[in-house]
Amino acid sequence: MSTPQTAAFHTLGCKLNFSETSSIRRMFEDKGYATVNFGEPANVYVINTCSVTDFADRKCRYAVRQAQKANPDSKIVVIGCYAQLKPEEISNIPGVDLVLGAAQKFNVLNYIDQITTTDKGMVIAGEVEEANSFVESFSFGDRTRSFLKVQDGCNYNCSFCTIPQARGKSRSDTIENVLKNVRTIADKGVKEIVLTGVNLGDFGNGTEVIEGTKPKKEALFIDLIEALDQTEGIERFRISSIEPNLLTKEIISFVSSSQKFVPHFHIPLQSGSNEILKLMRRRYLRELYQERIEWIRETMPDCCVGVDVIVGFPGETDEHFQETVEFLKQLDVNYFHVFTYSERANTLASEMKDVVPMKTRKERNEILRNISAMKKRAFYRQSEGKVKRVLIEHSKDQEYVTGFTSNYIKVKLKGVDSLVNELRSVKLETLTPEGIYEASLV
Repeated sequence: MSTPQTAAFHTLGCKLNFSETSSIRRMFEDKGYATVNFGEPANVYVINTCSVTDFADRKCRYAVRQAQKANPDSKIVVIGCYAQLKPEEISNIPGVDLVLGAAQKFNVLNYIDQITTTDKGMVIAGEVEEANSFVESFSFGDRTRSFLKVQDGCNYNCSFCTIPQARGKSRSDTIENVLKNVRTIADKGVKEIVLTGVNLGDFGNGTEVIEGTKPKKEALFIDLIEALDQTEGIERFRISSIEPNLLTKEIISFVSSSQKFVPHFHIPLQSGSNEILKLMRRRYLRELYQERIEWIRETMPDCCVGVDVIVGFPGETDEHFQETVEFLKQLDVNYFHVFTYSERANTLASEMKDVVPMKTRKERNEILRNISAMKKRAFYRQSEGKVKRVLIEHSKDQEYVTGFTSNYIKVKLKGVDSLVNELRSVKLETLTPEGIYEASLV
């Protein structure tokens, strides 16, 4: 009996990438490949890349070196956003055998046998316009949570962003197909689904057609979540990042009364200065953002709200940054993801003047991270002594299991693996210096 071919997978970037990597992994398994952990010897390595920051690009190169070290004779395939944007650059990285663009990555198995031994990787990457159909994907492996892709691409063209160049125009799954995938995920015993997309609130825009089906009337994101709320087998739905202009009062009101959608939003802000928001070509001003937060607090006082912020954008003066600081300080939100602006080729922002020195960018990043830490700790403190429902997960610390409350407070409690994937009531007792609640079962 012959030994099966082996494949290993590595994901860089967002939840959407994780969902797509998981689906591609299952394609390999269906073809008879055995999957192993990345870093272990394998016949094929697939690296799914991000290109939001320069750091992600460097991580791609590091992952290629890891694969080469594990098996110098392996086939190394690079897919994802970085692969669409800079295929030729990646093909010249020593060890890379195949680079696939956005429209080709889900056909990776068709190209594996075409790989030849040369000094340069083979590139199969067309124009991003070729990525014009929706391809379903969801993650599976962590039996407590799954990332389910329902939307792809973006039409917004913010001045700093390369995602439209890497993923194409906005397009969506059908509600019917999303429900089918939810049933599949539920049958695997998963308790929580995180809805993912490039511009999630734009669900329904563009094609809603799956290959082999007829066009259907465009749906809206509210239609999707209302349908999902009626499904059985999944205990929790969580909405990943959603643009403030697309987070309607109707969506917020629905989540506040839902039994399945948890009180947790992640809403990109990017800057607290209207001047900078205009330069970024964002589709809102700070006043709209403030209004959305107030809507949330009216109906969900204990809702967790996260914020994306970019510091050091071209033209961001000390005064602009201070506007952001003061705006975020008074804003009733609970944590920030702070990004240091990095120039991306072929974007409007990369051609702008008044470049902010990198030293200043890093200093501003640190200031906002400190404010975020204080806000997060204050938010956690509000739940001290309260009883919350927690979905139990595995932990690297063998003495504890961990989990998150519906409103995204992380807890740990002494327990055994038999508790994993159970929703249990726990009492939040002691907030550790690491920002995790020690809890006990109730």
